[in-house]
Amino acid sequence: METYTVIVLTLAATLRVATPLVIAALAGMFSERAGVIALGLEGMMLGAAFSAAAVSAVSGSAWLGLGAGIATAVALASLLAFATVTHRGNQVVAAMAVNIMVSGLGPTLALAWFGLGGQTPQLNEVAQRFTAFAWPWSQTAREHPLPGLLYAELLSGHNLIVYLTVALLPASAWLLYRTRFGLRLRAVGENPHAVDTAGISVNSLRYQAVLICGALCGVAGTYLSTAASAGFTRDMTAGKGYLALAALIFGKWKPYPTLGACLLFAFTDALAARLQGVALPLVGVIPVQFILALPYVLTVLLLAGFVGKAVAPAAIGVPYSKEK
Repeated sequence: METYTVIVLTLAATLRVATPLVIAALAGMFSERAGVIALGLEGMMLGAAFSAAAVSAVSGSAWLGLGAGIATAVALASLLAFATVTHRGNQVVAAMAVNIMVSGLGPTLALAWFGLGGQTPQLNEVAQRFTAFAWPWSQTAREHPLPGLLYAELLSGHNLIVYLTVALLPASAWLLYRTRFGLRLRAVGENPHAVDTAGISVNSLRYQAVLICGALCGVAGTYLSTAASAGFTRDMTAGKGYLALAALIFGKWKPYPTLGACLLFAFTDALAARLQGVALPLVGVIPVQFILALPYVLTVLLLAGFVGKAVAPAAIGVPYSKEK
């Protein structure tokens, strides 16, 4: 029964860890399907995490923090779209510039405004955070581990953004594959000249895709600082934007395979937290550094084995210039 409890708790932790990865990966899917490389996921998430935590701390409202996080990420996405779509700049260089700018600007503003060494104040009040809530009878269900613990820990006990992510996945798949907008978006990433010939603005569609990407990154960043944590700290995204991009590539730019990749990375992260300080037979206590590196090692191994089999959108990373 103890093993069963550990498995259920690890799966519940996997859902919580996977939430920002799934949202960011879906964000990148819209951007890259339109032909714009989503290397700026990390910077947009980090900027949103800072804005959400700062506004939540000052206003006392997590919802205002969410609005600030989305607004910040959308602003950064607009900057990226202006540089790469309007001015046809190098998409990789522009995205990395945004990532570097945000990683330095966030702690600098936090130090100037709050004087806490590059951090925002701790979000201690309930209204300042998106806290977990229990489903009906979840406490009673714990008395019956099988299947009560599944209900109490795996289904119940999460915050609103986790449940929003569950609904966001089929909604994104429907928008991308069952609507005219999604058809045009995918066409822009494959053959922008054909889209332009049909009288549809390529730049407009790419702008819309990048702005959708920014809005979703705003939700993902807000989750990190006001749900998973209780405030902003320096580089708190810890490469999650790059992991989300790796999951998107591993999932071949499709929603449900990408979800599977995110869950795999999140499970590795959750398992790593469980393994810290645990002595394994014939091995002993695994070094903490190796455990923390597990998700990133898995990313490298998966991409090394599968990235050659994943076919990216044909026009990704290629600035579009209308033929005269």
